[in-house]
Amino acid sequence: MKKIILFLFIVVSQAIFSATKITETEKLVATCKVWGFLKYYHPKVAAGEFNWDQQLIDILPKIAKAQTRKEYSLIISNWIDSLGEVPLIAPIAVPKEVVFFDKNFDLSWINSNALFSKNLSAKLKFIEENRFQGKQYYIEAAEVVGNVHQINESGSNPDFEDKNSKLRMVFMYWNLIEYFFPYQYLMDESWDTALEKAIPEVINSKDDVAFFKAMKKLAFKLNDSHVEFFTYQSSAPKKDWKYFPADGRIIDDKFVVTEILGDSLAQAYDIKIGTVVTKIDHKTIKEIVEEYRGLVGASNEPKFLDKIKNAVLSSESENVEVEFLEDGKYVSKAMYWGNYHDSHRNEFKKGAKKKKEKFKLLDDNIGYVDMGILKSQNVPDMINMMKSTKAIVFDMRNYPQGTIREISDFIDPQEKSFATYTVPDLTYPGRFRWGEVSKSGFENKDNYKGKVVVLLNEKSISHSEWSAMCFRAAGRATIIGSQTAGADGNVSQFYFDSFSTLITGIGVYYPDKSETQRIGIIPDIEVKPTIEGIQQGKDEVLDRALVFIETGK
Repeated sequence: MKKIILFLFIVVSQAIFSATKITETEKLVATCKVWGFLKYYHPKVAAGEFNWDQQLIDILPKIAKAQTRKEYSLIISNWIDSLGEVPLIAPIAVPKEVVFFDKNFDLSWINSNALFSKNLSAKLKFIEENRFQGKQYYIEAAEVVGNVHQINESGSNPDFEDKNSKLRMVFMYWNLIEYFFPYQYLMDESWDTALEKAIPEVINSKDDVAFFKAMKKLAFKLNDSHVEFFTYQSSAPKKDWKYFPADGRIIDDKFVVTEILGDSLAQAYDIKIGTVVTKIDHKTIKEIVEEYRGLVGASNEPKFLDKIKNAVLSSESENVEVEFLEDGKYVSKAMYWGNYHDSHRNEFKKGAKKKKEKFKLLDDNIGYVDMGILKSQNVPDMINMMKSTKAIVFDMRNYPQGTIREISDFIDPQEKSFATYTVPDLTYPGRFRWGEVSKSGFENKDNYKGKVVVLLNEKSISHSEWSAMCFRAAGRATIIGSQTAGADGNVSQFYFDSFSTLITGIGVYYPDKSETQRIGIIPDIEVKPTIEGIQQGKDEVLDRALVFIETGK
């Protein structure tokens, strides 16, 4: 009786598998994953023996005709067979020194995808176990660091009127992230879900403008502050942007001026340091910010607000109504905005820009170093000035110039480990392995004996965050400020004819393997600028550092 029931169950299951209708998105998601898997795993495909883009273009019309799971599986299975035999080489030995990092690695879809027959799943699993072990044809890792870049990849523009041509580009990008982005496991939305949402948008995009918008949205799903999306060719008319005559910060859903860019305009509308803007063209700052959710690449909220400023401060019109908060009252002004931003801004500022000092002495024998402009050739002079001070403030609310090694030799009493890394394993795509451990300092009894303070904020990104880890390892540095950008690690940039995009290319962790991505560097003492402090002309973060130096708390 049990055998009869089992037989009937198998028959019914096979009938359901054969007859169940499948959607276009289901088929395309599965095809994207299979195409990418074969690209990096199949011995002949990964070695570059096929025009793999053309193979996709050729197979998609056949997949479009598949109405059931059985038909779909048969098409994919026959496609794999046409690529030639996969030699049996399993088991593949893993070197003893390799330790895998598997939080990103998931090929479970090979066996769990509802569209796949058992035969198809078995073929894919066999390819995984007997995967390509030579030099990858489509991807290459930097020799020292390990972050990847494309090679032998067609970056040609898609035909924006051809669905399959557009899907080729999406599949290419999605699989680059699927196999080589170190922080996929930290994304707010699963990468599979992002693909499911992107495919209909890309298919329905009527021109290059809509296509690039869909691609941007997909890229920004990475929740990575390193992610940018640059479009080089577009049919969209170029916009003559106009700008608010000042820069600033978003604090408590308000925009607060911290720097004047257009002196004459600012003076005409009584705009000065500390001026508070609450609305632009009848939209609150909060409403404008929310409009750009998902359209800016950021690891966390502070960096998102920092990146969104350009959207708040720009307009296609030169006539803009702005609401200000002045002395507790809301005042609206019809303003003229000009085109003086970015490369033009200095032309509109009165007088020469004050030259910043790389390092200097503050009151009470306290040293100050601007890490954004200090270069290696300046370090000996800096050390000579600072060696007898009671404390040094290293300001890294900027991007350092690669001086942390020399500075560590000056302040560290002994060698310390400060970071470890995960890098893509190209012999097993999708898996990462733990790499080297970075160390700084040396046995140095003549090291700097004063207090060491490091200033950070949301502008501290990547090398700045890595440098802060180095400072922290010495056990003597106190970090003051606010959450950093949360994008630590060398950048990978993917180039195509009409656009390029960046990602964080390797994983960066503390020696105990705790994370920095999205979290950033958490300060020992948190201090954020306030509206009142900006209006009073204070640098509240630096002021707090000076208090700490004097009181120890």
